[in-house]
This record gives sequence, structure tokens and C-alpha cells, in this order.
Amino acid sequence: MSTEGATALEPMDTSPCGEPPSQTLPNGHSSPTDSLFPNGEIKQEAGANDSHIKTESPDTIASVQTLDSVVDQVAQQQQQLPQLQGPPMRNGDPSVPILPAETQNSTTSERTTASANAAAFPSTNGRYTPQSILPQSSTASTEQSAQQPNSASDGRQSTPVLVNGGTTNNSILQADLKTEPQSKSELSIQAVLEFLKKHNLQETEKILKRESKVSPLADTSGLSRELDGDMAIYRSEGDPDAYEGVYESLKTFVETALDSYRHELSVILYPCFVHMYLELVYNNHSRQAESFMERFGPVQEEYFQDDIRQLSAVRRREQMAESLLMQNFRSGQYTVRMCKDTYNALKRYLSDKRNASVNNIVQENIFVDVYEGIARSRQQVEAVSGSAMGEANKQMNKIKVFFGLPKEPTIIVEEEEEIGDDGDGKPKKKKSKKDSSMSKKTRADPNAPPSNRIPFPELRDADKLDRINASKDATKRVRLGPGSLPSICFYTLINSHLQACAVEINDEASMMAVGLQDSRIKVFSLTPSKLKAMKSAQDLETVDREADDVLFRMMDEKNASEAKILTGHQGPVTSLSFSSDKQFLLSGSEDGTIRLWSLLTWSNVVAYKGHVFPVWSVQFAPAGYYFASCGHDRTARLWATDSYQPLRVFAGHYSDVDCVQFHPNSNYVATGSTDRAVRLWDVLSGQCVRYMTGHKSTIHSLAFSSCGRFLCSAGVGGRILVWDIHSAHLLADLWSHTDTVHQLSFSREGTILASGGMDCCVKVWDFSKLVSEFDLDEMSSNAPMVRVATEGSSDGFLLSSYPTKSTSVLALHFTRRNLLLAAGSPV
Repeated sequence: MSTEGATALEPMDTSPCGEPPSQTLPNGHSSPTDSLFPNGEIKQEAGANDSHIKTESPDTIASVQTLDSVVDQVAQQQQQLPQLQGPPMRNGDPSVPILPAETQNSTTSERTTASANAAAFPSTNGRYTPQSILPQSSTASTEQSAQQPNSASDGRQSTPVLVNGGTTNNSILQADLKTEPQSKSELSIQAVLEFLKKHNLQETEKILKRESKVSPLADTSGLSRELDGDMAIYRSEGDPDAYEGVYESLKTFVETALDSYRHELSVILYPCFVHMYLELVYNNHSRQAESFMERFGPVQEEYFQDDIRQLSAVRRREQMAESLLMQNFRSGQYTVRMCKDTYNALKRYLSDKRNASVNNIVQENIFVDVYEGIARSRQQVEAVSGSAMGEANKQMNKIKVFFGLPKEPTIIVEEEEEIGDDGDGKPKKKKSKKDSSMSKKTRADPNAPPSNRIPFPELRDADKLDRINASKDATKRVRLGPGSLPSICFYTLINSHLQACAVEINDEASMMAVGLQDSRIKVFSLTPSKLKAMKSAQDLETVDREADDVLFRMMDEKNASEAKILTGHQGPVTSLSFSSDKQFLLSGSEDGTIRLWSLLTWSNVVAYKGHVFPVWSVQFAPAGYYFASCGHDRTARLWATDSYQPLRVFAGHYSDVDCVQFHPNSNYVATGSTDRAVRLWDVLSGQCVRYMTGHKSTIHSLAFSSCGRFLCSAGVGGRILVWDIHSAHLLADLWSHTDTVHQLSFSREGTILASGGMDCCVKVWDFSKLVSEFDLDEMSSNAPMVRVATEGSSDGFLLSSYPTKSTSVLALHFTRRNLLLAAGSPV
């Protein structure tokens, strides 16, 4: 693939991504490894599950003499990437130069970092070779400078740099750069050396030290000075005993304000509390800080108490740099939204000299998003409260989102043959007809993305056959509603001495995979047909390739079984996902790896090791080939099955990213996090296009409606929130579960929403009725009143509840005919 003059960098180290895949990909295509190591000798050592590829070169990073040269070359490469031109075909070398993940995560200079988003979508296998390159992300891969107080730009859009599971903003590494011309390069190198040392990348650390000639004693001193300089904003000579009185005055002002202003003013209490406590800690007023925490910590909102407990552990200045909450508050401004009248009332209060300390905190650390109109009610304010860093900046949610579904080709369904009545015995075909269930999808949707926006693989004959079968099933589909509730088939994993961590059912409901705590994966057949493996290479030579049933002859009937066991992970398996073509299974584990398993050979094909910490969720794109992952490192990543490095790194969350879900049109990825926020990412640019707040606890499940416009999210606490991704408004709060909700699933036509979780109950909701109560056109400009539905309420949103026999719900799946399949493990 041509990059039009872009410089291809030689890899410094492949440690962060782990072992590359073997040179023979699942589809038989050659691996792009050769192009990644042009000067090195590649040695392949057979392993149990992976191929270990080592490089031996006299000068592995000959072209990278200093850190600045790396950044200059990366910046040049990003600027010269061509724009997306659709999926052209090519028969040449499919390899694409991709910057190693180590360079992506370690570069912290003030210029553009070497992000994984600079990597192009690689070519696919021998069946299809789209060679388009996705343009570089402008937000998810570019380090932005520190925001000025109350600037128009949202501070969260600045991409954090991952450092040993934490985040730090570029501004931490850039103080004093203007006064010392030589310190910029030195401090940048020291920051990288610190990162390499923490992640035990000894080889790269040794080479960088030799090339940069940095003394061992100066490795971390510069970084320490920079961190201290960044926290110097908390330096204060004020009376430490006056802090409690100042905060009490602010609290009294909010409580005694007019009813119309009070609810919007109350959102500034928490960020002011945090920053005032940090000021006391930084200035070594330990006694006053402890008293301040004991007095005002318990009165903060319940959903902030976990963060406050973490904050209370910070009692010395040295601990501030290690605090996750401290890093979050320094990497981005806390955002509050209030109307113009409320903001004026706040300004009048802050103008008093006695409130100068609070005024400084608001000016330096809080971004006030002022809007025209009347103040919001208490219900409206509480509905969107709860995120670790406040509400979303309104400008952030104004980016256009193509939520529609692309036009699908008309599929002609041939009905089955029947014997003629004239006695001649010749079969007579019935008249062909179009699939009526696809008629709506065949119309052009004005909100759908262009068909060539993302390069997709061409459909194979097997894929076309699968779509035809899906269309036949759609003609027999039962339309669900209040008068026609779904039938439910529940699978219980009994007699298992190890608790299941993850359960997944494939699209056609023929297989179910279970991830166990002992690192194994067990795949069951849900049909009378047994699971078969492909014959050995020696036996395949005797197969007649011209036979009509060649695919059947390739499978080994003798060793067929009702279940298969896959081993390879070294930790509990946390997530599973089947590909749409039924050939592959993805698994994520606490060992930090993502593994791709072949369902033809029942073996591990590739191990993806881009995540440094546990992987919490993996998800195949609806069209296959691409997949997304997320984990403890606070990032979500976009991958292709034949590339061992991520194509996109979605960074922006302030804590673990716990779940990931593809949009039905595959152009967007939604993520839910422990920071209690939902984000929607553009696959093309890597940019966060929607930031939605309202959850009060960790988010564990996401589901898009079949039309693509609505997103449901759920997690700890049992709440299910319904979002309109077109306007980023919260529509409804469905509250009936009594424990964590782990699964959400829409019926095929999108009229029914099913939910299940740790309360051992499956609940069915009338989603079509819920959506019909909103004027979607008017809602684009004005936030609607959030519908709150609880069990026993008269709104009729909850249709029915189905308790299980003390079995938690770990999987929900509507079949093509709208039969609801569920699975779980006894609690």
C-alpha cells in the first residue's frame, strides 16, 4: 500500500504489543512482518499457540538517533497520509508500515505523538484487499496543550498519555520549556526513559540512553521537577484554618439561592471540595486537610463517595502525583452547565473578596458551559450528573453523527422446489419474491454514512449465502410487542466447579462459547450437529476439490463432538465475540491479551498484545474483519484481524473502559467506563463525537437499537439509560433491576428491549412505545424531560419479568426469528 512519500520508521521494540502473529494468517495470506523489519533477520520459533518472532539487526533503530527525529518523522508521516478514497483493489504486497505500539505510547514531546491512529487500515486477506488509508485522527492521537480557564474548548478532548495505568497531560511535561532551550529534548527523553523503565522495556531503554547520552542520575529528576511544577497551582499562603469557613459559606450560598438557580449551582460543590482539599495537602497542612475531609466528605453526593475515599488516602504532597483522581483533575477541567442567569448569580458571589480562593478554583479548574434559556429543574440536573469529570461540553456533542444504516442490496429469495402435479416428476419452482422484511432497509437513509466511508471487505460467496439464509429466516420472524411477548430459552451452566466469566451466542444461534476463570474457553453446539474440525493437511490432499460437497468432505467426522475446549490464555477469560462468518472467535482475558481462534481448526491463530493491562471487553464489527477491545489501561482500540497492532486508539476515559459495542453501520464504537460516562467514537477519525453522562456507577453493558439512532447503557445499580445519539440527549431511565445489569439485547426489528443481570431476572421492555412518546425532530434542539420507568409504574414500559432459578444472566440474544436465548451461571 502506498503512503505517498510517508516515511516508514523501523520498529524500536515490539514489547508493548507482545509477540506478532505467525507469518501465515488465518486465511493463508502472508504476514506484513517482512515490511516492518526491513533491516533485520526474522526468526520464527514454533510455540504452543503463537509464533515468537525475534529481530536481530546490527542497528535496530539506526534511523532514530534522537527522540526529536522520531517525532519529526512521525509528524511528516501523518501529514502525508492520503484521504480515504474507497476500497480499491490491488494484487500486490498487502503489508503496510505501522508504527510500533511502544513508540505510540512512549512519545511525550510537545509535538504530535506517535499514536496508533497513524496506522493505516491494512489490506485484508487473499479474498479481498481494500487498500484505502484512514486519515489521521485530529483529537484521539494528538497531544493538546493545556486549556485556558473557561476556554471554549473542552479540556477532556486533550488526549492523556498513558503512564503505568495512569494518565498525565502533556502540560505536565512542558513547564519551563520556554526558559531552557536545551531542556525540551532532555525532559522528553527522561519522560520516555521513565515510561520504558516502568514497563520493563530494557532493550529500548538501553539503546535510547546510549543514543541520547543521558546520565543515569538524571533519568527521573527532570520528570519529578515537572510534576511538582504542574501541581504548583495549589501553592497558597492563605490561612489553612479558613478553608472550612470558606467552603461552608459556599455551601450556604448554594442552599439559600433561589429555587430556580439552586440545582445548577449545586454541581460546583464537589469540584471545589476536591481542589480545596488538594490545596491543603500540597501546602503540608495535614491536620486541616483531615478535618476538612471529615467534615465535608460525607455530605457529597453518594455517587462521588468512591472517589472521595480514594482522595482521602492522599495526605502528603508526594502522594499527589500517584493519585489517580489527582491525575484526572489535572488532565482536564471539570465541566458544569448552567444558564446565563445562574452564571450571573455565581459571578456576583465570587466577586466578593472574601471568596477569592473559591473564585481562583473556579477560574483555574472548572469549565462553566453557559447556555441561553431558563434554568434546568432538579430532575434534569440530577439525570445527567454523576460523571467523574462533570457534564459534557455542548460543543463536543454537536459533531454530525451518521447514525443511519447504509442501503442494502435487494436479496431475491428462491422458494423451495416442489414436484409438479402433471405426473412427469419434474420439479417446478415457485415464483421468486423479494424479502419484505428488507424493504425498509433498501431505501436510502439520509442519515446513513457514505458506502465508501470505511473500507469494508468484499462479500464472499459464503457471506452472500448467509445473507440469503438470514432473509429466509426473516420471512418467518415473529413481530414482537405488548400482545406478543418473546419466547425465552434459558441455558444454565450446571455442574461447573469454576464460575463462568463470559458467555456468548453466535448470530445464527448454533454455538455458545463460555469463558472460565481457569483461562479455558468451552464452545458448545446448540443444534443436533456436532462441532467438527478440519482434516489434517495430509488428509486434505485426497479430497476431490471439484466435488459439490467439498466443504463437507474437508471436515473430520470421526472427531466431531458436542463441545470443544480452547486453551491458551493465562488468566480468566473476560469477554468473547463470534465473527459474522462463523469462522473465528475472539477472546479477551485478564492476562492482557486478545486471542483469535479458528473455528475450523479449533486452535489459536493470533495473540494481540496491545493492551498492557487486563482486557475487559472485545467485540467483532457486524461486517467482521474489524474488532474493538477495551480494558484497564483506560483505552479502547480498533483492530483488524490480520494486523497485530491497533488501527485506532480511543483515549479519553478517566478510568477503566469496561464495555465496548459497535454501531450497526460499523462506523462508530461506543464505550462505557468506570468513570460513569458513555462515549461514542468515530472509527474514521478516532475522535470522540458524543460524551454522555448520567450514570451513577460503573457501566457494564451497551446495546444499539436496530435503527442505529438509540443507545442503551446499563451497569452497577440496575439502571438502564436510553440515549438519542443524534442529539446526545438522555431520553429515559428504566429502573427495575435490583442488582448489576450485565446484558442488553434488542429484538430484530427493535420493538423490544431485553435486560438481565445479577439479580437473576430477565426483563422485557416496550421500546417502541418509549420512543413514540418523543418528538424526535424537536428533541434535537431542546433537551426532553427524562422518562423514569420503575416496576409497577403505570407507564407500561416494563412488559414482563422472568425470574430464573438463582442463575445470573450472562448472555441475551435474539435469534433471526426473534426467539430470545439467555444463558447464565448459578450464583
